[in-house]
Amino acid sequence: MAVNNERAGSTPLIERRSIDYIPEAERHGRLFSQFTLWMGANLQITAIVTGALAVVLGGDVFWSLIGLLIGQLLGGGVMALHAAQGPKLGLPQMISSRVQFGVYGAAIPIVLVCLMYLGFTATGTVLSGQALGQLFGVSDSVGILIFASVIVLVTVLGYRVIHWIGRVASVIGVIAFVFLFWRLMSQTDVGALLQIRHFSWSSFLLAVSLAASWQIAFGPYVADYSRYLPSATSSVKTFFAAGAGSVIGAQVAMILGVFAAASANGQFAGHEVAYIVGLGGTGATAALLYFSIAFGKVTISTLNSYGSFMCIATIISGFKGHLTVTRMQRLVFVLFIVGAATLIALLGQHSFLGAFKSFILFLLAFFTPWSAINLVDYYCITRERYDVPALADPNGRYGRWNLLGISVYVFGVLVQLPFISTKFYTGPLVAALGDVDISWIIGLVLPAAVYYFCAKKWHSAVPDRLILPLEQNSTLQAKTRGAGRAAAQA
Repeated sequence: MAVNNERAGSTPLIERRSIDYIPEAERHGRLFSQFTLWMGANLQITAIVTGALAVVLGGDVFWSLIGLLIGQLLGGGVMALHAAQGPKLGLPQMISSRVQFGVYGAAIPIVLVCLMYLGFTATGTVLSGQALGQLFGVSDSVGILIFASVIVLVTVLGYRVIHWIGRVASVIGVIAFVFLFWRLMSQTDVGALLQIRHFSWSSFLLAVSLAASWQIAFGPYVADYSRYLPSATSSVKTFFAAGAGSVIGAQVAMILGVFAAASANGQFAGHEVAYIVGLGGTGATAALLYFSIAFGKVTISTLNSYGSFMCIATIISGFKGHLTVTRMQRLVFVLFIVGAATLIALLGQHSFLGAFKSFILFLLAFFTPWSAINLVDYYCITRERYDVPALADPNGRYGRWNLLGISVYVFGVLVQLPFISTKFYTGPLVAALGDVDISWIIGLVLPAAVYYFCAKKWHSAVPDRLILPLEQNSTLQAKTRGAGRAAAQA
């Protein structure tokens, strides 16, 4: 660990790398930072609102809590499997999609990922704007603009600052949530709320889907925040560090949301931030809670903005043929991303809750197939044996377009359509299933099975081992030295 700390101390505050490979000499960090980052990212107001939706939309308190926990574990497992790829590959998550989709073809899921980040950043900015508006005595719109300015600054600074904020946010979040739970327990008969009143498959599976979608949505960028860890870092330990932080943080926040919504007598929807802060009191206490809400959103909103920057850079680099991004380009990308999210937040702030529910459920149709394909390929087909230099070469091992991966991905999206139930679209089989949305289960299982069996037969040649850029250079140098010695002997 002393070596890691020395490396971290020599790393500049503003991140120099972007979507390029992280050499071993620049690796740093501890596994505990993965836990605190994802704990801090989940102990926040949007997770509270997500849990509350299970009750606001008709679910029983007890069965909503059980459903949310099941969803956390299922989705958190998917998320953590992606996290474990970071130290081994030293790359952002979506770059590795070029193995399954091709150097150009990877742009297809990445564009959809960018839309996801925009949506999450915008919805988070709405809630943060409400908190800052109350804290500083300004309008919600001004609060949104203040929050957006902070996100731009932190995102531009990059990896080290993001992890530092994650540690601070986890401490502030734990203190705030312990206080809020104490206040809730003193004001509400939790035992009465937990009495089983009714069980509905549709409400129960809605709770599962809410939590699972929350966790799965981290999958496209979770490895971005573990890629600086030394390559010798245990994959199992990385899995549990990131997964435990995310699952525990999200479940705690969603439990608070369930209890708050159940005891609100209809006053929660439309006044989410004010109601949660009202549980804690008024005056200085309320001000501190508004601050904790805004600070808690800084972590997750920065992750979303940073992930958007990575995705846009990945798309452009795939067609330009190189992986380096200048600091000025980073600033331009971030300003564009946060600016777009802020505009969406300003325009949609008054219809937040319903749109957010439909948005996060509809996301599953596009990200569960991608997760299924990426994880099956990495753990079952290639078994971590990637050719990293070839990821930047359209004429290399992975080609421009991988029809196998793209076809299975399209199949994975289409096969879910009959089972989707959102305001945007409702499939023809939803009514027959009692209005239960099982699309995300279909989107995980079927594409995973189809890709596994097809890839076993038609997958392109897999390297004998993981090929890294430095290893490739070392091999070339060894060959050059060998040729030089041969010439000398001749």
